[in-house]
Order: sequence, then C-alpha cells, then structure tokens
Amino acid sequence: MSLEGKKCPAFSGDATGGTVLSNKDFEGKNFVIFFYPKDNTPGCTLEGQDFRDNHKKFLKLDTEILGVSRDSIKSHENFVSKQDFSFQLLSDPDEIMCKAFDVMREKSMYGKKYIGVDRSTFLVNSKGIVTKEWRSVKVKGHVLEVLEAAKDL
Repeated sequence: MSLEGKKCPAFSGDATGGTVLSNKDFEGKNFVIFFYPKDNTPGCTLEGQDFRDNHKKFLKLDTEILGVSRDSIKSHENFVSKQDFSFQLLSDPDEIMCKAFDVMREKSMYGKKYIGVDRSTFLVNSKGIVTKEWRSVKVKGHVLEVLEAAKDL
C-alpha cells in the first residue's frame, strides 16, 4: 500500500525526553518519519547516525526528523544517549504506528520466517501529505536522498 500523495496516517506514541508525540504536533510543519527494526543494531545505528549528522540541514529546510521502532522508551533513551541523537524516537511496542504506515513484513533470518519492521521512511509536507516514501531501505546513501527530496517541499 503506497501512502504517496495521501494524508499521513494519524499517529501518537511515547517519545524520548518524557514526551508523547503525535501527528498533531507537526501540523503546519514538514517532517520525516522513519521506521527501523531495532535499537543498537549495525544498520539501525548507521541510519540514525546519518540522520543525526544531517539533522541541521533538515532543520534549515524546516523539516523535523522522527524515528520509530518497537523498542521500549528505556531502550530508545539509551540509544539516543549513546549515539547523541538530536531528534526524538517514538516507541511502538504494539505496532499501531507500524501497521498504520504498513511497514510490517514477513522477513527471513537463518531460514526462519518472522514478521518484522521493513526499514521505511516517509517525507510529510506541512499540509500533512506524504510526498515521498521509501520502503525496504538500504541504509547507505539513503539519508542524503531524503534530504534532496526535502528540498522540494
């Protein structure tokens, strides 16, 4: 299911810094919401570091960044602290946001099939419309691609 050109799904969740964030907090603002499988794993750490290292460039384009995974707030706080992330992470243990954005997929590891988060990123404009989506993301170079797309908002 593609979300491009459609209204961003409503979302709300506990976020780092002791806050609760929802799509309502971003009304009239551009934002990137990226879904990733797990805190403190190599690919997810690299992706988070790339967003961190480019966060100021996104802010110059009036675009905020949010990360979402099924990990607990405690795990997120540790991840943010360890990696010095300058953006917030939302916890989605019940997969409500993951399902709203249709990022749960059957995956396979060591021959075992399981349902997990498909690394995905969504660029949302100030009117709340998903202008671009990336699914089954390969981390290398991805954040710069998102940054380029944000220049068109």
